[in-house]
Amino acid sequence: MTRIYRNMAAQDPDKPNSPSPGDATQPLVPETASNTSLPSQSAGTHAPDRRANPATASGNTLAAYRTDWTDFTRWCRRHGLDPLSSVPCPAPEIVGRYLASLADGDDHTGRRPLAVTTIERRLSGLVWNYAQRGLELDRRNRQIISVLADLRRHHARPPAQKTAIRAGEILAMVATLPHDLRGLRDRAMLLLGYAGGLRRSEIVGLDRHRDDAPESGGWVEIMPAGALLLLATRTGLREVEVGRGSSDRSCPVHALEQWLHFARIDSGPVFVATSRDGTRALGRRLNDRHVARLIKRTVLDAGIRSDLPEAERLALFSGHSLRAGLASFAETDERSLQSHLGHASVEVTRRYQRRRDRFRVNLTTATGL
Repeated sequence: MTRIYRNMAAQDPDKPNSPSPGDATQPLVPETASNTSLPSQSAGTHAPDRRANPATASGNTLAAYRTDWTDFTRWCRRHGLDPLSSVPCPAPEIVGRYLASLADGDDHTGRRPLAVTTIERRLSGLVWNYAQRGLELDRRNRQIISVLADLRRHHARPPAQKTAIRAGEILAMVATLPHDLRGLRDRAMLLLGYAGGLRRSEIVGLDRHRDDAPESGGWVEIMPAGALLLLATRTGLREVEVGRGSSDRSCPVHALEQWLHFARIDSGPVFVATSRDGTRALGRRLNDRHVARLIKRTVLDAGIRSDLPEAERLALFSGHSLRAGLASFAETDERSLQSHLGHASVEVTRRYQRRRDRFRVNLTTATGL
């Protein structure tokens, strides 16, 4: 094994993690904000940005927004600018210069140039942070629009996408897992995440019943025909139906039932940490990073894409590979996939698909040409 794999294996997947920036115990506004005086004038115009609405932002999004503000204010200090004052530069001009710098990279910090989509996401974070300080930054400001248009024109590139996992590959991955309690849990997570097209946060956010925990992301109901997952979203509950598989070996519902039975989980989080020897469930909800580590580890153990160096193989796969796998290889219509994945439109679903049935409908020949 190479050093990369040894380093990964050395990390106990069930070891308690230090609180992440998105934990509920963290403040919604950076601690430095409390010492910042709020000017009376607006930083931009009075048009609110609905894409940066704190009432609908997830914990991970809020954590990213806090990081955005830290990076932005650090950049401002290096350039002698005050992000909360209109002197000597108004906020839209400062933000525009900052966004342009993100596309060029930063020799001072060693940061690589960011993709345009990442820069646009950073802008949403800044809009949110200005709003937390009683100010409004209008992303439709002429200076900001001009910078973004220039970035799209000169720096736009296709988004980097993680590799989608096929059904045969997910079965090879679960076959590498041991048959102790930890193996039962990880097998259920992989199969349920794949068949449900779930995000890693949705997997670890599941509870056994409704209202089992205040931080619950949803709960699961097991029925004769399958499992019904009820996921908490910004707009309400989303139902995900996970049917039973063709055999116990490939059935996500059977794997879930086995884990719940032998771990004796009757309430609370579904996927919890286990003891180091893998024989006891400890009752502590897993962090979503466990899912990403689990996927990378089992991809290596199963020998998937063994034609590539190990570092490249690890870079290809992440927690999103499960969701992309269902979107790419499920033999069903796009509307069903859209509903299953909870997308607002088919166009969003198509962005998840790594394999597309292109040109199935040829409108050129349909016109008689």
